[in-house]
Amino acid sequence: MTDDQASKMRSERDRFVAMAFCWADVLIECDGDEKVVFAVGPTKPLVGKSSDQLIGDSLEDFVEPKDLSLVRGLLAIPRKSGRIENATVRLQGGAKGPQALLFAGYKLEDLGGHYFIAFRNSPSAGSNRKKDATRDSETGLQDPGIFAESLKDAVASGEIGEDNLLTLISLPGYDGLRERLDEESEQKLLETLGTYLKANSVGGDMASRVGEGRFGLVHDASLDVAEVEKQISQFSQEADPTGQGVEVKSASLDVGQEDVSKEDIASGLGYTLRMFQNAEEGEIDFDNLESSFSSLVSETADRVREFRRLVSAADFDVAFHPILHTVSGEIHHYEALVRFRKDGKGVSPYETITFAEEAGLIPEFDLAMATKVIGLLANIPDRYQAAINISGFSVGNEKYVEGLMALLAENQWASDRVLFEITESARMADLDAANDFIQVLRKDGYEVCLDDFGAGAASFQYLATLDVDVVKFDGSVIQDAQKVAKGRAFLKALTRFCRELGVETIGEMVDSPEGLEFVRECGVQYVQGFLFGEPNTNIMSFAKMDKDIEKLFGKKTKRRAFG
Repeated sequence: MTDDQASKMRSERDRFVAMAFCWADVLIECDGDEKVVFAVGPTKPLVGKSSDQLIGDSLEDFVEPKDLSLVRGLLAIPRKSGRIENATVRLQGGAKGPQALLFAGYKLEDLGGHYFIAFRNSPSAGSNRKKDATRDSETGLQDPGIFAESLKDAVASGEIGEDNLLTLISLPGYDGLRERLDEESEQKLLETLGTYLKANSVGGDMASRVGEGRFGLVHDASLDVAEVEKQISQFSQEADPTGQGVEVKSASLDVGQEDVSKEDIASGLGYTLRMFQNAEEGEIDFDNLESSFSSLVSETADRVREFRRLVSAADFDVAFHPILHTVSGEIHHYEALVRFRKDGKGVSPYETITFAEEAGLIPEFDLAMATKVIGLLANIPDRYQAAINISGFSVGNEKYVEGLMALLAENQWASDRVLFEITESARMADLDAANDFIQVLRKDGYEVCLDDFGAGAASFQYLATLDVDVVKFDGSVIQDAQKVAKGRAFLKALTRFCRELGVETIGEMVDSPEGLEFVRECGVQYVQGFLFGEPNTNIMSFAKMDKDIEKLFGKKTKRRAFG
């Protein structure tokens, strides 16, 4: 290096020092071999050496061993992108032991390929992440729902295109790894994975944890995905006390295909991402996914267009199913269920609804369904009331919420004849925001029911956070409770718990007189099932049920006033 070149590098370095100290407490310059050639700032309390004494040291001399792979993985990124985003890294050698600091850096090839690494003390470094509904609390990555929408919007707008790929990453043995890790080790591994994937992503934030051991990453086409797999595997081996780690599999999908519209690619990506999120382990064929993605995009685009057509044309019917009081037999209300005309009579709408959820179209359908049900109620006697389903996907969708509120404002009479039933509650990313939405409905006079209660471990968390009027016990809970010796006691405890909270209860999938007697003895207040007829598009048809219901309940029935 000539004197002029050395002088120029010192000048540039001084400029970087000045800029870095707007952000950092310590700045370190390393050469291409990771050797310190310059350091400034209060390094001694952090690593036990003055800035002068650090000259010539390697990263491994002052970076905590468990974080060394992360630092090296991050340092490999600027060789392509130039920038290292914020990460939490622990330094060793200080008087207080390993200290967690925020870490960032930059590299420019015209500065001799040197790295300028900055460290900053921060109250949040190494502590629990602040609650953020848009992010996974353990990795700091985007919530999968937010990620799917961000991905679709970015592709449709052209922000992400032919130079980018979506890579789906799976760690098939992650459940086994979790059993071998203590809580602290698992949290550190997840933080490391989150930091590494964000740093490799487009814009430093296009990555998501879409499930246990599953991630989505949008990145430049130049990224060496095999190296990413290798690095993630190394992270898992270092966290694993047995050193075994986990296998890493991936599939990279082209988001910039020729002769395909951005909107079609966006729909195909959203659908594929949700399939990846919901698939059982072993169901994902990564090799086939890459090769078949083009045809999948085309097929998905066709299905999306067809679904949107039938929604806009309201090309579906509403079938009603009664909910009755378990003791009196009074009909409280009817659940409104969709029947797609394209499917023909007797065909379940499950597959179409599942596709709509996976393709991110369910908010559009939920609003169309609400519009149709309210329109039907407006033209039949006031004694008929109905529950309108709202998917957990829709609760956090701004367009859906705005559309529903506008619909209800135009039909204020509906508060006396409509209640809302939250389905797929596990899809709600932000329970606090969901509760705000629910309380707006309740304030306007609408009762709200939480569906699928008891089917998942999070049911009690939902009930603790969401202030609702009714819970509907999942059919599996009702049926399983009848099969095991402790089932009766379990269901009784659930109903007692709900009563103490002032929440009414509905039991679904009651298909026999024995089932009716069982839920009645357990204290369930309302009941739904094929015992009281199948769903029917003619709500008036249930008037003919009175004699059959009289036999079941032993008394003459009447219609109960809603609410």
